[in-house]
Amino acid sequence: MSGAALGIEIVVVFFLALFLLQRYGDFKKQQRMVLFGTLLAWYLCFLIVFILPLDVSTHKTLILHVCELIFCPFFQNTQSVCYKPWSYIPDGIMPVFWRVVYWTSQCLTWLLLPFMQSYARSGGFSITGKIKTALIENAIYYGTYLLIFGSLLIYVAVHFQWHLSWSLQTIGITAANTWGLFLLVLLLGYGLVEIPRSYWEVSRQGHLLIKTYFKAAKLMTEKADSEENLEDVMEEVRKINESIKYNHPLRKNVDTILRKCPVEYQEKMGRNIDDCEDFDDKQNTHPTERSLSKLHKQVIYAVQRHNRTRVQWQILLEQAFHLEDVAKNETSTSRQFVHSFAPPEPVGWFRRYIYTPSVEWYWECLLKQWFYRVLSVVLSLFSMAVVWSECTFFSTRPVLSLFAVFIQLAERDYNYLYIEMACFITIFFLCTCVYSTVFRIRVFNYYYLASHHQTDAYSLQFSGMLFCRLTPPLCLNFLGLIHMDSAISHQAKEQTAYTSIMGSMRVLSFIANGFYIYYPMLIVILCIATYFSLGARCLNLLGFQQFMGDNEMTSDLIDEGKELLQRERRKRQRIEDGQNRRREWRERYAQSDEIAARNRMSMSEMKETNYGETLNSNTDRQAKYTRSSSQTGRDSIELLQDAEPLDFIDETLNDDPLQSEPGRHTGGRYLSMSSSRSRIFDDV
Repeated sequence: MSGAALGIEIVVVFFLALFLLQRYGDFKKQQRMVLFGTLLAWYLCFLIVFILPLDVSTHKTLILHVCELIFCPFFQNTQSVCYKPWSYIPDGIMPVFWRVVYWTSQCLTWLLLPFMQSYARSGGFSITGKIKTALIENAIYYGTYLLIFGSLLIYVAVHFQWHLSWSLQTIGITAANTWGLFLLVLLLGYGLVEIPRSYWEVSRQGHLLIKTYFKAAKLMTEKADSEENLEDVMEEVRKINESIKYNHPLRKNVDTILRKCPVEYQEKMGRNIDDCEDFDDKQNTHPTERSLSKLHKQVIYAVQRHNRTRVQWQILLEQAFHLEDVAKNETSTSRQFVHSFAPPEPVGWFRRYIYTPSVEWYWECLLKQWFYRVLSVVLSLFSMAVVWSECTFFSTRPVLSLFAVFIQLAERDYNYLYIEMACFITIFFLCTCVYSTVFRIRVFNYYYLASHHQTDAYSLQFSGMLFCRLTPPLCLNFLGLIHMDSAISHQAKEQTAYTSIMGSMRVLSFIANGFYIYYPMLIVILCIATYFSLGARCLNLLGFQQFMGDNEMTSDLIDEGKELLQRERRKRQRIEDGQNRRREWRERYAQSDEIAARNRMSMSEMKETNYGETLNSNTDRQAKYTRSSSQTGRDSIELLQDAEPLDFIDETLNDDPLQSEPGRHTGGRYLSMSSSRSRIFDDV
């Protein structure tokens, strides 16, 4: 089973990254290059997090093996003393693995992803134009970085008289980890408090409903702004579409812009264009290719924002209606969950046989609240353990870090499975706090990860860059918490394969002994600030409305959101009532049509039978009183045979008097037929 755990985790992590990318990205519309770069970045970062516990377990196995060889020389068969777990990875695999994964992720975050980000954001119409724009933007960006880094390096070397004997690789790793740790502590301090609090708020249905009203008011404002912005951009596109004719050199660029517009705008602009008019250079001034590139970029941004707000509005409506249904069903005595609106999709076997209305009522109204409360308490205990360990992990005698104590207890009992599980749970909780913050934060409309395939290419690649920059310092911080990093714990231990590839953290003494030790203690201050919502209060003072329970503006937005949802509920109720009425009328008229058709068939059969009997009796009567050679008798018989049978149902069902021809009314037919018969029998 050697290496089996490594192969299984490689496959599982790939599908996890693919699932998240499918949730946030759009495989049908976004560029393949963007999707591949983001998938690779997410996959490598998740891979580091999931494989690191195996590296720690393998490292512990090797240490214990060495201890047995040193302290137990009287054993003849040392292989029987050393126990290797099933997840043990042979020597030589992990260093190569970490080298490939780490340097690939660093090349992505510092070179490829920024270039792909500028390429995807560019409004150029050709590959060459997009590459040129991306190269110019990245040259300015990295030129500034290199200037600052080189100046600081020269300043430090001259003033502190350091001998720069370190390799450029080690300096680069140290700089990247320092920057990553600075950002890591900020995100981790927010996530350690916000994740347990978010689950606690989910257990409070009333509070969550009020917060949903607040979100509805803000989202409606954003939705109106996006629609107005889209209208303005489409107006500019319309003017350019009318000014640039079919034979203009830039017409193909205009067609490219039109293909990015919504379908309704494309049809409207297609009807107004006059391709018969020739292009004339002496007419009004036309836009340049650069202005068209800028407009192309604006169109992509406006359409993406409009689609995102529209989808988010529908999702928020479903959430709000569901919370209102939960509030109504809490007082239900039947213990059957009743939805206000029928589900848009047909009920599957899961909801029909397992998640029945009764089970749904018990879960939504009783069990769900307590489940999330217990989960919130457990996560709060984990957060407090992390905060305590971050403040005390530098103490080795005595060992104050809780995670280091757990690992050392398992090490004494040779419990490798416990070591792997403890390491996995710890680092998984840390990366959840950090990565969830990356998914939650929003920098205006510049960076925003929206679910349901509504994230733009720029935000996807930016998230990949953040993950690649945060994961290495996150892993080093985790190794410091369990006292597996000699640079932080100051213990002469054999390094893991990961730290051997990362290099020594003691390049700069004040960084290794100062910044890496004391900077994580700022998590305490950040957790306190997050608990009291100091960031939200500051944003609220600056004019960015945040959910504050004791604020007058918040109350106004809650009332506005409630009115908006009531309006949407009435609108949806009218639509559903109309559909139900149409369905009932179709079913009713379908039954009446079947009955009418059945009666029509039976009446026609009865008429044919009665008419046949009448015709036979008249023929016999005429044969009795008429001479066989009489021409008048034969004409009378032919006239009776050609007579049209009466259809009383057809006449009575015809409600439109304009559709009946003159002389075809019921009374007229009776009169004409009776007079013809009287003339026939008079002649006879």
